[in-house]
Amino acid sequence: MTKTITFNELRKIKDSLPDGTIHQIANELDLTVETVRNYFGGQNFKEGKSCGIHIEPGPDGGIVVLDDTVILERALEILDERRVSEAAHV
Repeated sequence: MTKTITFNELRKIKDSLPDGTIHQIANELDLTVETVRNYFGGQNFKEGKSCGIHIEPGPDGGIVVLDDTVILERALEILDERRVSEAAHV
């Protein structure tokens, strides 16, 4: 399933992830760390692969069309788990 999101929204999600999450997602999905970083806007294609993101220039960093949302969905799950955990400790 494809999803359209702004580049700035995608980067905000990446920047909100706890330390080590990129490695965790890579391990869970059997991907290289650089491939997951590329998904969030990285540019290391020597060690990582392109993962079906298409960026078009525009406001708010441009529009990003994600061909596959598995990495994004896992990142959002981790953020939700973190919010629940933090709420339980309040």
